[in-house]
Amino acid sequence: MNPENKIKILSSFLLVLAALLIAANIFLPIWQIQLSAPQYPEGLVLLIHADKLGGNVEIINGLNHYIGMQTLHTENFIEFTLLKYIFAFFSLCILVVAIIRRKNLVYIVFGAFVLFCIVAMVDFYRWNYNYGHHLDPNAAIKVPGMTYQPPIIGYKQLLNFAAYSIPDTGGILLIIAALIILFVILMEKHFFSKIFKRKQVAQLVIIVISVGIFSSCSDPGPRPVKLNEDSCAFCKMTITDGHFASQMTTKKGRQYVFDDLVCMAEFIKANAEIEHNHYYVADFCKPAEFNKADHTILLQSDDFRSPMGGNIAAFAIPDSAEHYKLKLGAKEVSWSHLMRQ
Repeated sequence: MNPENKIKILSSFLLVLAALLIAANIFLPIWQIQLSAPQYPEGLVLLIHADKLGGNVEIINGLNHYIGMQTLHTENFIEFTLLKYIFAFFSLCILVVAIIRRKNLVYIVFGAFVLFCIVAMVDFYRWNYNYGHHLDPNAAIKVPGMTYQPPIIGYKQLLNFAAYSIPDTGGILLIIAALIILFVILMEKHFFSKIFKRKQVAQLVIIVISVGIFSSCSDPGPRPVKLNEDSCAFCKMTITDGHFASQMTTKKGRQYVFDDLVCMAEFIKANAEIEHNHYYVADFCKPAEFNKADHTILLQSDDFRSPMGGNIAAFAIPDSAEHYKLKLGAKEVSWSHLMRQ
C-alpha cells in the first residue's frame, strides 16, 4: 500500500473518531462551574449539558437569591433546545467527510466547527455577564460595586466563594476532536513529512499526546492567599498572617487555604472523602512563596505563635531553618508525623 493510501485510511479513521467524540457531547456534561466556600467544604457544582443544567442547581439558586441574581432554569435558555442538534449535525458532517474524502470539505467543516466554538464561548460570556451584573436592587445582601460574574475559564473569587470554570468531560472531548481534525488537515497537507522524518513524526505525536494528558491531569499549584479576605477552610477564621498559611489542592483542581498548618492536617483527616492531590506551605521567611509540604523543613516552637496554636513554621532553605532552630530551640517535625497525630 502506497503512503498516500495509508494517509487516507488513517485520516478517515481519525475523522470518524472525531465525529464520535463530538456526538458524545449529546450525553455528557460539557462544562462545569465549581463553587467552594468554608460553609461548603465539599463544594457545589453547576453542570452544563447540551440540553439541561445539572449538579447542585437548587442550592446555587437559593444562594443566588440572597445576592439578587436570577435563578437558573433550563427552560430559560434557548441554547438547550439547539445544542444537541448542532452536535449531531457536526458529527454527521464529519462522518460524511470521512467517507467522501474531499480535502476542501475537511477545511470547511473544521472552519465551521471552530467558528461555532468561538460563538459558543461568546454566548457563554454573555450569559455569565447578564447573570452576574443584572441584580435585584431589593436583594437581602448588597455590596456596593460588587458583581458576581463567574469566569469563562479559570478561577475567580466571588465574596467568600471561590469559583472555578473548567471544561467537563464533553468539553475536553470537543477540544480533542478539534485537535484531531487539525491533525488530519496538517497530515494531508504533508506538513509533518516536510519538516520531520517519519520516525520523528511518530515521536512528536507521542510527545504532544503525552503533554496533553499530563496537562489535563496536572495540579493547578498554589494560589496567592489574600490576607484579611480569605478564610481558613477548617477553622473559618480570616487569614491575617501569611507566615503560617498553607493550602491544599484536590484531584478535581479545587484549592483550599488555611491559616495554620495544623488546620490543614485536621481538615484532611475530617474530610477523607475528598481526593487530595498536593499540600503546600508558606515559607516563613518569604510568606508569598508556597512549597510542597514534604519538600520543606518544618520546625515547631511555642515562640512562633501561629494563629491556631500549631506553632509550626516551614522553611524552604536549610540555612534559614538552622538559624531558627538554634535561635528558638525549635524541634524539627515531619509532614507525615503531623498526619499520623
